Amino acid sequence: MNETKDIIAAVTACEGADFELQPLRIRLPQDDEVLVKVVATGMCHTDLIVRDQYYPVPLPAVLGHEGSGVIEAVGPNVTDLQVGDHVVLTYGYCGKCAQCNTGNPAYCSEFFGRNFSGADSEGNNAICTHDHQPVHDHFFAQSSFATHALSRENNTVRVTKDVALELLGPLGCGIQTGAGACINALKVTPASSFVTWGAGAVGLSALLAAKLCGASIIIAVDIIESRLELARQLGATHVINSKTQDPVAAIKEITGGGTNFSLESTGRPEILKLGVDSLGILGKIAVVGAPALGTNAEFDVNDLLLGGKTIVGVVEGSSSPKKFIPELVTLYQQGKFPFDKLVKFYEFKDINQAATDSQEGITLKPIIRIA
Repeated sequence: MNETKDIIAAVTACEGADFELQPLRIRLPQDDEVLVKVVATGMCHTDLIVRDQYYPVPLPAVLGHEGSGVIEAVGPNVTDLQVGDHVVLTYGYCGKCAQCNTGNPAYCSEFFGRNFSGADSEGNNAICTHDHQPVHDHFFAQSSFATHALSRENNTVRVTKDVALELLGPLGCGIQTGAGACINALKVTPASSFVTWGAGAVGLSALLAAKLCGASIIIAVDIIESRLELARQLGATHVINSKTQDPVAAIKEITGGGTNFSLESTGRPEILKLGVDSLGILGKIAVVGAPALGTNAEFDVNDLLLGGKTIVGVVEGSSSPKKFIPELVTLYQQGKFPFDKLVKFYEFKDINQAATDSQEGITLKPIIRIA
């Protein structure tokens, strides 16, 4: 049997269950793996929809996929990372398929299996109970709701030691997704108009990126006034409460006919339709919100056709994380990407309160302090 290390992890036992802190064991790294002592982990919408089985990851499982920490051990085939490095953990990808080899690892042909199967690519688990019962893991190739996480070298991103490590975990998924959708996928242009449908952590990360890209009209749409107020503080030129206004009519009036760029992060098909309807001629909308598998959406085909509109699905901000995450850290250090205004910290024992606050819209981006 492989040598193991004692850990504490938050286990999701069954559909909709609270996270439960349990003593478990994790094996030491092999091949190109690294063992990371987790400092903190962001909580993402995807953790919650997997807990609730919108995405059918097998349970019981250790979730968590926005980990940050310090490398404690490395496998024999690791070449560019070393013990003591500060790292952010991101999504898993094979590194060998056509998409990975052309700089598009977010669209890896093995993406779903490596991130949602509940095991490694060979079907094995690294985490077990003290009586040797396997626990589903490798969630986003990390399972970082734990004191220690195993990841592969290619989804472990070295970051500077000049920034508080506990802050950086959300760059591995949610913040990267919003910012990358604007910068990498939509390629928002100077003096353009941009709308974020949803002013949560992903939507407001996109707003910050749209501002970086030079958009001159930046509109946030939500139903929670506190989020809209924060959007104003972060650079929104206009905010729309879709409970009290017709958002499509308002966007067309503000932009003079429709927006150039838009991002849909709510995962609600009726909101996606509004997003498409509010695009201007040759407008482009990025879809990052994840509903239950099998969800369909509707739009007017002739409106799409005659307007030359584009709907693009975006995974993980279409980013190459080894490049993009350090760039976001640099922009944060320069005061140009203040994503720290989106977060609130919770202790590990309060992980269920973090989940509740996130679902109720009280907290945009919970970060769970592990160490």
